[in-house]
Parts: sequence; structure tokens; C-alpha cells
Amino acid sequence: MPYRWSEDEAGTVRLRLWPYRSLPRRGFVAFIGVTAGFLAVPLLAVLGSKILWALLPFLLATIWAIWFALSRSYRSGEVLEELTLSAERITLTHRAPRSDPLIWETNAYWVQPMLHPTGGRVPDYLTLRGGPREVEIGAFLTPEERRALFRELLQHLAEHRRSDPGAQA
Repeated sequence: MPYRWSEDEAGTVRLRLWPYRSLPRRGFVAFIGVTAGFLAVPLLAVLGSKILWALLPFLLATIWAIWFALSRSYRSGEVLEELTLSAERITLTHRAPRSDPLIWETNAYWVQPMLHPTGGRVPDYLTLRGGPREVEIGAFLTPEERRALFRELLQHLAEHRRSDPGAQA
């Protein structure tokens, strides 16, 4: 799963979420190399003729377009969300590339995870409600991962409430 729970000595629970990467950087380089190699095969037949110069710009443009599209996909996937559950507060920080972090914070005791099977931006839309605001979490996860995360959030929040029965708003 593209998220990980951790806990420190002070009892603060952290959840880090990130988009899944199906093609690692090493695979990216290999894919571009193999694609360039396969696109160069037809050029062998026209080596030494004027047709080579007519085909070459299109083949180079194709390689550049694939490289550009994959690079853009990597940049858009640099999203990171971090949920911090401490004794009194819960904080959700959403970091996207080239923008300031978005931070949501409220009393941890009153936070309620909500799973919206339909009607959200994505299937099984997962939100956290606390105070006057409702914020999304893990919109880049698959529906199955959001359902599993919902159950884990319920469990962690229930444990938090049991360990601190005197918490107040």
C-alpha cells in the first residue's frame, strides 16, 4: 500500500500517503532507451538515403513526446499527505509540487472519518470531518486502498479515544 503508519516514543501516530509509482526512475530510463531502439530499427533500411532525414524529425519528436509525458506524470505524482495524531490535535498536511502546503488541524477527539461510496470526486471518497470543515484524504489511492485506510483510521481514532478518555473539545 502506498501509505505507512508509524508511532514515536511520545505516542504521536503518523500516517504518510503517496501516489503509487508503477514505473520507477530506472524503468523510465530503460523504457525510453528501448523505445528509441525500436523506433531506430526502421531507420536502418533507409540509412544513407534522403528518406532518413525526412523520418528522423518525426521519430525524435515521438521520443521527446514520450519523455515529456512521463516526466510530467512523475511531477504530478510528487504529492505527499501526512496525518499526525497527537494527544490533543490531529493535523493533515497536503504537499503538492510547486505549491504551499495545505494544513488542516482540529481537536483529535472529535474527528470522524467519512467514506462516501458515491457522490465524491472519486469512488469511495474518503474525508475527515472535524469542526466546521471536511477535508479529503488519499484521493490518489485506489478505491480498495481508501476502504482499507478508512477502517485503519477508525481503528486508530478509537484507540486514541480509549487511551485519552478525558479529552474535551
